[in-house]
Formats: sequence, C-alpha cells, structure tokens
Amino acid sequence: MSRLVYVPRDAGALSLGAEAVAQSLRAEARRRGVALELVRNGSRGAYWLEPLLEVAGEDGVRRAYGPVSVRDVPSLFQADFLAGGAHPLALGPTEELPWFRGQQRLTFERVGRIDPASVADYVRHGGYAGLTRALGLAPGEIVAAVTTSGLRGRGGAAFPTGIKWKTVSEQAARQKYIACNADEGDSGTFADRMLMEGDPFALIEGMTIAALAVGATQGYIYLRAEYPHARRALETALAAAYQAHYLGADVAGSGRRFDLEVRLGAGAYICGEETSMLESLEGRRGEVRVRPPLPAIKGLYGQPTVVNNVITLASVPWILAHGAQAYADYGSGRSRGTLPIQLAGNIRRGGLVERAFGLSLRELLYDYGGGSASGRPIRTVQIGGPLGAYVPAGQFDTLLDYEALAGIGAMLGHGGIVVFDDTVDMARMARYAMEFCALESCGKCTPCRIGSTRGVEVIDRILAGEDGERNLKLLEALCDTMVQGSLCGLGGMAPFPVQSALKHFREDFRAQVR
Repeated sequence: MSRLVYVPRDAGALSLGAEAVAQSLRAEARRRGVALELVRNGSRGAYWLEPLLEVAGEDGVRRAYGPVSVRDVPSLFQADFLAGGAHPLALGPTEELPWFRGQQRLTFERVGRIDPASVADYVRHGGYAGLTRALGLAPGEIVAAVTTSGLRGRGGAAFPTGIKWKTVSEQAARQKYIACNADEGDSGTFADRMLMEGDPFALIEGMTIAALAVGATQGYIYLRAEYPHARRALETALAAAYQAHYLGADVAGSGRRFDLEVRLGAGAYICGEETSMLESLEGRRGEVRVRPPLPAIKGLYGQPTVVNNVITLASVPWILAHGAQAYADYGSGRSRGTLPIQLAGNIRRGGLVERAFGLSLRELLYDYGGGSASGRPIRTVQIGGPLGAYVPAGQFDTLLDYEALAGIGAMLGHGGIVVFDDTVDMARMARYAMEFCALESCGKCTPCRIGSTRGVEVIDRILAGEDGERNLKLLEALCDTMVQGSLCGLGGMAPFPVQSALKHFREDFRAQVR
C-alpha cells in the first residue's frame, strides 16, 4: 500500500533544501521498490525544522521527521520511517509538538495540512463552509458578522474590517471591486506568502465572501513580483476554483458572479500603502493619493473598492463558518481574534506562531522562539517591519495587542518581529531605517522625500562625531516634522525606529559624540 509523505514546497522550505529532499525520497523509494505518494504541502511554519517531512500513518496520525537533508534519506528508509520507525530525526506526532500544540491556528488551520492545489482536499478540511453560509445570508448580514467578530486589518493599520465593508456596501455604483494587497514587503514578514503558498483557497474564499457582502463582481490580488512561488500557487488554485465553479458567472450555483485574477507589482515598497497599490493596479506609477476620498468610496478606477491584505481576507472564511462570536471570543481588549506572528532575525526557533492577541512579547521570544540564536541576551526587537519601533528588553512583558503596544510607542503592524542580541549597534540600525525610507519614498511629499535624505546625512554626522549634541537635537526635530507633515504612513512612520532608538538606546549615539 502506498504511503502518503508530505514535503513542503513553499519558498521557505525550498530555500532550506526541500526540493532536493523530495527528489531523493522518490529516487530512494524507486531503488527499494517502495510505494510512495508525495504530497507537496505548505510549510507548517517551524522553519528551524525544515525540511520537515511528515508520514501519514494508518491511524490517520501524521508523524514528523526533521530537519531532513538528502544524506538522511537512506537511513530513514533503513529505519522503516514509513511505518513510524525510530530514527534520530523522529519528532513524533506533528500535532503534539510543543510549537504547534500551544498555538491557536484559525486563519492557518489548514496550512501544512492540505494539498494547496486541490479543491477537494480544501473542502475535506472545512474549506468553503464559510462561503456556503454566506450564500444563505443577506449582504448586510455578512457585513454584520465581520463587524461583530472584531476583525481589524492585519496589514498594519488595524482599521475595523466591518466598517470598511459597510462603507463600500452603501455606495450606489454599478461596479465595485475587491483588491487584496499581497505586496508583503516588511522585513521579517512571511505570513502572507505562507498562506498563499500553503492554503491559497482560503484567500480566494475570503475575497469571494467579501464580494458577496458589498456587491462586487471583480477582484484582484496585487502580488509582489518577488513571490514567484506564491504566484504559481495562486494561479493553480484560481484555475481549480474556476473549474469547480467557486469562481466565475455562477459561484457555487448561486447565480452570483465573481471573477478574480493576479496582478504583479514592480517591487515598490510604497505599494504596500493602499492608494499607491491602486495607482499601480491602474497602470500608473505607485504614488500615494491624497485622501479623501477614501478607496471605499472612490478607489480602483474611481469605483468603491474594498482593500484588505491577505491575512485579513483569509480570516473571513473561519468567521463565517464558525460564527462571529466564536472568533471574537479569542483575543484581549479591542484586539479580537488571532494574529499570525512571524519570528525572524537572531532567534533560535524562527517561524510562524498564530495565537490569540494577549500573550506577552517575552512569552513569544522565549517560550516559542527559544531565545537568541547566538545565545546572547536579546537586547531589542523591531515589531511591525522597517517602520516599526525598537522595543527594549525592559518592555518585553508588554502584551501583544494593538492598544498595549501603542501605549509604549510601538505598533504591531503585520506581526513581524525581528530579534537583535546585545551586540547590535542601534545608531547604525537607526541610520538603516532612515535610509530605507529615503530609498523607498515615492517622492510625492517633501517631508518624506527630503526629510529622509537629510535624516541619513544627520545620522552620518553623528556617527562621525561631528557636533554631536546639536545634530542629535536636529535629528529629533526632523523626525517630528516627518511624523506631522508626511502624506502617508511611509514618511509618517519612518521616524519611529529612529525615535525609539534615540529614546531607549541613546548611549549608542552618544558613544559617537566627540
């Protein structure tokens, strides 16, 4: 009897040798005359264990081995791993591993468990249950469910999703759009990519439900060009969804139409901002629009448009399938539901952790992350991408929710956390953050375009020890101007890492002062 063996094909696992392991498994099975069926799933998100190989037992339990290299493959067969044989790389039942057992995977409930190219496998694991329920509701009832769930934008702004959908639904327009911003450009973030490569139908289903809620008939997934594996996974899934009539002129036999396609970005970080993305979708240079009007009123091609990111939209099917209150029961304060958190940088166990809002940063870094990879003390973490503040070790007991982090001058953003040990030079990290803004600015507004360039020059003078105290004060004043005067979040938030470095690690700047 052929045994099912799961080997991830997402970009993270491939970068660690998963393709070579898959090929070696096939070759060794042929050599030994062993029946083997490989399923190329998405990564489970425990990247320190990749390539992670899973074997489906006769009891339905999947048992994990990892991290597996090509040289390990012969010994795995020798140990009869297909029957659960003992091996130094054996980890036991996958779901019982502490990394997974402590998580609350709602949005990522199927990632790593299914064949991402198979509609049938998606449905077997609860997929399209949310859409089925949505088809039995009035549009206003769908919007009300999303509102009651407390779902907020997971792309960084944390704006209530239900309010955005309600605004679009109330517009009188012959054409409305659903636009998914999949231009995941923040440092240390990979949740969007993992979801699109490991469970693309969740995004497709979420966008379809959004279309039903607001009366849209056309959707676009704006994907960053640097994600070729996600593009392949999405286009395969879209073709399968059309063939199964979950997209097109008659969605699930409802008589409702929704068409969906992928559009590639050109590598501009600014297109993570929704109006810049819309400009790019329309074929123009990615540049921030002046608001109002909001995209919900006048968005893509001047029509009402829902703009959400991947994780926001992929969370919707669970809400519709299990109920708005069930989702709202997770979380703390005004931060409801769960958040896929991405651990990266100098961390021993990097990867994706989905937990309800309300765990502490310390719990995440040490219980899940295992501390720094270098073994040295963690000095700081940057939360929320390259525009996020640096949080010092003294604030690691802060809870991970929107309001708690805002209370210490930080932001959760897309949930990416980059870790630094005590060897980091925070003055140079501040320079890097300001230089990033200078390189990625769309150039439309002066505070961002000129301010970021001048900011790099001022930091360079501080690092060179030139008139240090005066330049430190000048840098602080410049940051304040950028925050108050920039047109969008890029210029308005670029000073956050600089300001936090100055606040918590001023000694790194003063060490340069002469």
